[in-house]
Amino acid sequence: AVVSTQSTGEFKEGCDAACNGPYQGRWSKTMMGYGAEDSNFVLELTYNYGIDKYELGNDFKALNIASREVFEALSTGEIEDGSKIVSSPDGYPFRVENKDVSSAGPVSGITLTSSNLQATVKFWTEILGLTVLHRIEGHVTLGFDESQAFVRFVQEKEVNHAKAYGRIAFSVPTDELAAAERLAKEQGYEILTPFVTLKTEGKADVCVVIFSDPDGYEICFVGDEGFRELSVFDPEGDNLLDKAIKEDGSDDWFKKKGISKSSA
Repeated sequence: AVVSTQSTGEFKEGCDAACNGPYQGRWSKTMMGYGAEDSNFVLELTYNYGIDKYELGNDFKALNIASREVFEALSTGEIEDGSKIVSSPDGYPFRVENKDVSSAGPVSGITLTSSNLQATVKFWTEILGLTVLHRIEGHVTLGFDESQAFVRFVQEKEVNHAKAYGRIAFSVPTDELAAAERLAKEQGYEILTPFVTLKTEGKADVCVVIFSDPDGYEICFVGDEGFRELSVFDPEGDNLLDKAIKEDGSDDWFKKKGISKSSA
């Protein structure tokens, strides 16, 4: 099991749907995962030029990986309940279980914090259409079905997104987006980005609606038709990413100016 670059892109200005956060400058987006975007849980990594680090909150508990191969390959990591816990250079936690890879792929799901599990379940089931897969005291696991990656919530007193928050995206038939947005509005939930078509130079346009759940998590419904065109594996992805990294002179620029990059 090896994570690979699925696609990457460079952008001169901020995204209309705040895909790169509340920043309007130059940024980069790279999709990475254990397989193709339309059949695996993949990560969208954003890099804002000029931003050195982001303040972490308590919202993101872990990216869950189930793979004996990955577990054995990890030479470091704290052991917790039989899983190895490791963190990325930016501090994001990964929980690796010594289990066979499921039909969902090596990424079995993500674990987030909830301040009110009842309100969380109501929104994610009634508005987004997920079902409760498992529930124990203080924990609830949701998903569309057992064959796909899950979303697990753990009860905490409060949720702090700080500045390092992201969003979760699901591909949904485009003709269902408007109805989902309308239902959320009727139930009194916040719509962060109403139905909009996002254009990507040289690639497919995609339609999106971005919701906010009771704890302020951002959930993006992406029109499936445009998504499938946009998410095609790019065999030049690794080369393009390496090129962008080499051409990123922001560290040297800030060093010459005698100043530090901004912290978000």
